[in-house]
Amino acid sequence: MSKILDQNEIDALFSKAQASRNAAGSGAPKRVVPCDLRRANQLTEDQIVSVTKLHESFASLLSSSLGAHLRVAFEMNLASVEQMTYKEFLSRLPDLTYLASLRVMPIDARAAIQIDIGLAYPIIDLVLGGSGAGTIDARELTEIEEQVLETIVWVVAQALQTSWAPALDLAFQCEQRQRSIQMASTMLLEERTLCLRFDMRLAEVNGTLSLVFPAVISNVLLRKLSARWSYSDRLPSRDSRRHVRERLQESRFMADLSLPGSRLSIRQFINLEPGQVLMLPKSSREPIHLNIAGQPMFLAYPVRQGARRSARIEKRLSIASSTKKG
Repeated sequence: MSKILDQNEIDALFSKAQASRNAAGSGAPKRVVPCDLRRANQLTEDQIVSVTKLHESFASLLSSSLGAHLRVAFEMNLASVEQMTYKEFLSRLPDLTYLASLRVMPIDARAAIQIDIGLAYPIIDLVLGGSGAGTIDARELTEIEEQVLETIVWVVAQALQTSWAPALDLAFQCEQRQRSIQMASTMLLEERTLCLRFDMRLAEVNGTLSLVFPAVISNVLLRKLSARWSYSDRLPSRDSRRHVRERLQESRFMADLSLPGSRLSIRQFINLEPGQVLMLPKSSREPIHLNIAGQPMFLAYPVRQGARRSARIEKRLSIASSTKKG
């Protein structure tokens, strides 16, 4: 027999349920975390891997190119891949450095190249016929030294253009060195850039070279690299391969027997008449080509089977010979 609750018991149960709902709603206090929108859309792990692969190849190519240009052992390695604003990049530069701009075509945008001033001195000394081993106190470069260093920037630009060619067909044109006042106008200060830093070793001197690309260039490069590496790393499943094989086995190709070609003079061609017999350089007892999709694949004899003309296969041609003859 069910128990009938009085009003006091009903009020007690209601109060208890209300207290439970209030306790559940008042959980741990929410934690507010500040968000820096400039840090959004950072490089993903896959993008870093793709950029690293590309520019490790660039570092190897530039090591060989500069080593041959300077006629000395030269070592270069990728040290870091970062995204930062151009303002952040400039804030990390020493007071005395070498910074030049590169015009990137056909995008018509500017990238930047920075070389440690301490590394610039031995490079200039080597180009001018020295040993590159002497120590030079830090000072501003002369006009002649800047012109000499421009030839090195040109070598860097050519190596960069060659390394990027499989992903992007761009031309890197060397421009003049950027002075301290001009540095800020090369790119927008708050623009997100792709910054690549390389460690360089020349004789007994160590230094860094940095390449900075604005978003208009880096975004296109990242999209191309993502598509390229994701396609090359993707392997078809066993079911997918079987499906493709079955579809290929049902494909249809044109098959035809072809007589060997014969050279005719213009006079012979003009005098050809219906019913005239044209002699070909092939015996009637020799097989001729059976072509599949226009390529000779077999040697066969033309025969008759009932009321139909047919081909009797004599020999399969190798792929190399059929391609050569085709």
